[in-house]
Parts: sequence; C-alpha cells; structure tokens
Amino acid sequence: MPQPPRILVVGTSNTDLVTRIPRMPRMGETLIGHRFHMGCGGKGANQAVMAARLGAQVTMVTKLGRDTFGQMTIDNYRKHGVDTRYVFWDDEASSGVATIFVDDEGHNLIAIVPGASYRLTPAEVRQAEPAIAGSDVVVGGFEVPVEVTAEALRLARKHGRTTILNPAPALPMPDELFELSDVLSPNEGEAETLSGVAIHDPESARDAACRLLERGARAVVITMGERGALLCEAGGAAQFFPAFQVKAVDTTGAGDAFIGALAARIGMGEPLARAVVFANAAAALSVTRMGTQVSFPALQEVEDLLPQAPQARRL
Repeated sequence: MPQPPRILVVGTSNTDLVTRIPRMPRMGETLIGHRFHMGCGGKGANQAVMAARLGAQVTMVTKLGRDTFGQMTIDNYRKHGVDTRYVFWDDEASSGVATIFVDDEGHNLIAIVPGASYRLTPAEVRQAEPAIAGSDVVVGGFEVPVEVTAEALRLARKHGRTTILNPAPALPMPDELFELSDVLSPNEGEAETLSGVAIHDPESARDAACRLLERGARAVVITMGERGALLCEAGGAAQFFPAFQVKAVDTTGAGDAFIGALAARIGMGEPLARAVVFANAAAALSVTRMGTQVSFPALQEVEDLLPQAPQARRL
C-alpha cells in the first residue's frame, strides 16, 4: 500500500450557520427561510476535511476560542482523523463564525467573523515546523493574517515542500508570496483583483494567469465555478478543464473542496493536470448536496465520476 499523502493546512476554523431562502433579500427586507443547518466550516478547515475524506493524513494549524463552537470544531477534526497538535486556543476571542444564505438557485451570500482564527501568529506557525517539514503539501490562504500564511510558506520552501496558496479573500500580495507559491489557486474574482485582467471566458482567464506567473508563481489554477478550471504552468501551454455536469443545490464550500482535493492528489505525486481534473470532480459532487463539509464526497464517489470528465482543451 502506498503511503497516504501528508497535507498540512494553515487557515481558519469557523462554525457555519446556513439558512436556505427562496431568493436573496433586498436591503431591509425580511424573508422566511426554508431550512437551517449548523456545521463546521472555514476555508482552512474545509480544505483539511476534504483532503482527509480522500485518504490524506492531514495536520491543521489554526486557533479556536474556548466556547461551544470551538469544542464542536475540535471534535469534528478528531472525527475526521485530522491531527490537532497545532490547534491553538484563545482565551479572549470567540471562535470564528460564518453566516451563510443560500437561495433556490444554489447561489450563496456569506459574512464571516474570523474571531480566534485571525489571532493565529507566525510564532505559533513556527511551532508547527516539524509537521511542515514532514508534509508533502502545505496549503495556506488569507482568512488568517497574511504574515501567518507567509511564514508557513517560507517554512515549507525551506524544507522543500510543495506549496498551494489559495489567495482568498484577494489581498495585495508582495512578490515574495507569489514566489513562494508552487500552485497559486484563486477563483475568477480573486484572479481579476490580483492580475488586473477582467475574466469573462477561458482565454481571458489564461491572460490573467500569465500575469500571475510573471509575478513569480510556478503554476496558476483559476477556478471558474460552473465553467470549470484553468491551469497555466510556467513555460507551458494553458489548459482549460470544463466542469462536470451536475445539478447544483448549494455551491457553498465548492472552492474549498477543490483545493483540498487538489492538495491530496498533488501529495500523491500526480501530474498537476490530472490533479485538476480530480479536484473538478470533487467540487462538482460537493455542490449536489446542501451544506459544506457534510456535502464533501468520499474517495470512491470521486473516482466513480472521473470517467465522465469533459475533454480538456489547450489554449
């Protein structure tokens, strides 16, 4: 049996409060919802759980408040087999919370209070250096302070680990962060903000990706929602991978499912193009169910869908 990929994620842990509503409300309007769900979320937590569901050995670096939501989160990590040695606790801030509204078309609107997650420090990340050194892939994002993610990527590069940066939300990035990114994976909106290129089709996404490669990233993967994903590697042609055709119920967390699956496959040593197809399949399955982590597919489900992958094309 091959060794499972070892993934380390530095990021947020939130509790998702999800309300299903017929449509998005106008300013000042009150709507009656269809359904409510509370579950564990946060971009970092979602990515970690997705990778774990796909068989990876996952370590999470995050911070929780000493409250009911924090206890629920740590229990959830343990249930999924995620290593919690580097989950830190804050005695003052609350655990992170995300309030999510999902309409009947599957579109969502999200407001996040990061709480304790945003109080994670570079010094705490340095405590996790042994786990970073022992990982195959290190994943970071911007729902924690930028200097925290930068420190994680520096340590990963120091030890020769593969890095994935999910620049969400999009923030001004110094060249160092581009240069520390083996794979930079924004969504369309984030790629537009970082590149200055308006994206309206795969060709314009390729142009945005080229701009990001020029800043120092080794590869760029732009997720494009129901359209699919674009891959552009330094020195290589861009490839567009159309999305799998599924009925979307709730798109919340699909991007995180993509990143978690991408990390797991890269950690197995798969070529980046094949990893993108696999991540597309995982993300597609996640939108067919209500909720975030509870919607994430198991490994066999993803493998069963892969034969239906649409034909990729070079740009």
